[in-house]
Amino acid sequence: MTQPVYLDYAATTPVDADVARVMNACLTDNNGFGNSSSGQHAFGRKAEQQIEWAREQVAKLIGASADEIVWTSCATEADNLAIIGAAQFRAASGRHIITAASEHPAVLDACQRLARQGFELTILPTDARGIIDPGQVADALTDATTLVSIMHVNNEIGVVQDIAAIGAVCRAHGALFHVDAAQSACHLPIDVAAQSIDMLSLSAQKMYG
Repeated sequence: MTQPVYLDYAATTPVDADVARVMNACLTDNNGFGNSSSGQHAFGRKAEQQIEWAREQVAKLIGASADEIVWTSCATEADNLAIIGAAQFRAASGRHIITAASEHPAVLDACQRLARQGFELTILPTDARGIIDPGQVADALTDATTLVSIMHVNNEIGVVQDIAAIGAVCRAHGALFHVDAAQSACHLPIDVAAQSIDMLSLSAQKMYG
């Protein structure tokens, strides 16, 4: 009987053997299974050390500092936290957000939720190749724009957006720039400072984690 071949790596990846080994050790022996918030005993302190070490590795991956890394349960939660949190926090200075028609539902649903709350939402169309031109973003910006969310690599067609150019447009305007990089983080270099990215969403499940 022919064995099936898994080809859905864009949706999720198998856990790498080294990752599974480290996680198993952390969860089953004295190497850090304690509650990381229980700093009054050695098990909790060890768990906290391991979490902070992991935070530093993620920070290095994207050119950020460790204190800028926030753990969430998945990329969808990260997208929601970034988009809804930032928009609501800056609502007093503007209630206009921009995204693209080709975004993941996690981003589009978060933006639509804000629209139902009274935010103005601009959804940019892509060209025939699936590209968002930075000029489109510049043209869509208004005095009320506080947030732009454009993904790095599309999870269905693999299109790579010029996030550095889009980020520069947003930075010059004073709008926050959020990037869903769940599909790109283990394939393309990311530097949040150099690419003018204010918030970035990642997912371990897309990179053998």
